[in-house]
Amino acid sequence: MTGPGTDPGTGPSPIDYFREVAASHARCFWLDGGGAREWSGRRSLIGRLSDDDVSLTYDAARGVVRRHVSGTTTVVGSDPFDVLEAELADGPDDAWWFGYFGYAARPDLPARPDTRMPDALWMRVREVEFFNHPEDAGSADLARSVPAGSVGDEVPSAYATAFDQVQAELRAGNSYEVNLTYRVDLASDVDPATAYVRLRELNPAPYQGFLQHDVPGARAWLLSSSPERYALIDADRVLETKPIKGTTPRGRTPEQDAALRDRLAADPKTRAENLMIVDLLRNDLSMVCEPGSVHVPALMEVESYQAVHQLVSTVRGRLADGVTSIGALRALFPAGSMTGAPKLRTMQIIDAVEATPRGVYAGAFGWVAADGRADLGVIIRSLMTTGDGTYVLGTGGGITVRSDVAEEYAESRWKADRLLSALE
Repeated sequence: MTGPGTDPGTGPSPIDYFREVAASHARCFWLDGGGAREWSGRRSLIGRLSDDDVSLTYDAARGVVRRHVSGTTTVVGSDPFDVLEAELADGPDDAWWFGYFGYAARPDLPARPDTRMPDALWMRVREVEFFNHPEDAGSADLARSVPAGSVGDEVPSAYATAFDQVQAELRAGNSYEVNLTYRVDLASDVDPATAYVRLRELNPAPYQGFLQHDVPGARAWLLSSSPERYALIDADRVLETKPIKGTTPRGRTPEQDAALRDRLAADPKTRAENLMIVDLLRNDLSMVCEPGSVHVPALMEVESYQAVHQLVSTVRGRLADGVTSIGALRALFPAGSMTGAPKLRTMQIIDAVEATPRGVYAGAFGWVAADGRADLGVIIRSLMTTGDGTYVLGTGGGITVRSDVAEEYAESRWKADRLLSALE
């Protein structure tokens, strides 16, 4: 993940330094460039908060944003986007904030609050170390065998029921595609820092990272190995998003791997899903970008990772005058790849058919700077916990009228298995 700083650190290895920071600081993070792509940079940022540093948490059920500093907690607002924007405007010109917006972070959209972790969490960090990572071809290797986690029966009745409800909505014309997900809980005595070190080795990705907020009443750990860019805003106010629609596992042999890659690139259903999300994002960007600036420099390109091939597009535009970076991040939220199209109506369907809240899953994780730059990934392929010995994982995929329930559930399982193996 690219970062706002310039000078790499020269101290211990990032893993050793990360373990030291996580053990000694209640609030810290690692934006981890070790599994990055050329487009996302290969620099890590490991940051730690002192007692007098500020963090913000959002409780969507109560509609309150809390500010944590020097051991005290105060309510400072009701919308995490508004509060973070105010903090950026009123704080130092060189301030950096690191954190996430969970799926229910926008109060004006239909999404159930989380019952465990904060629905948004941001930390202002003054102490950051930088680490450069050498280019590693490991992310392009053929898939390695990984022990499978257990996420339930072969076509659980709850998933099948939700799938049928989605199909009824699709055939009624209420949506073109619905991203149907579910939550998996797994008890494990593996501590979050150790689990993250395992996860980054099992599933290297551009938006891998770790966040720890060990504060009473607002405890949260996020372990991300996400490959998907939610939004990049650069110094020239160019906004870029890279939606993923279409995923297939890697093959065990070069021939099988090439066949799976080619099938993904050519599959009519997958290409239709990707195109629908690209059109949704072109519309989202058009609401905050200069007229005529929104374009698609890359349409449905296959990117290969250690475990999967994915069909990725790129949508860009230049922010219009008067649009702030936080305003743009809010307008795009949540990622269209995690909802379906049209966004609002499809979110209403998701709220009706999914059995549990999504929580942090399907939100966005990364950094924003006071100078307007930002870089966030979509929270997928991620583990969450409150440090109570239970980890939570969200998984799923896009459903269209051409989807098959057994195939969709199988895809959701193998997406989850690789992550769950980090806890075994």
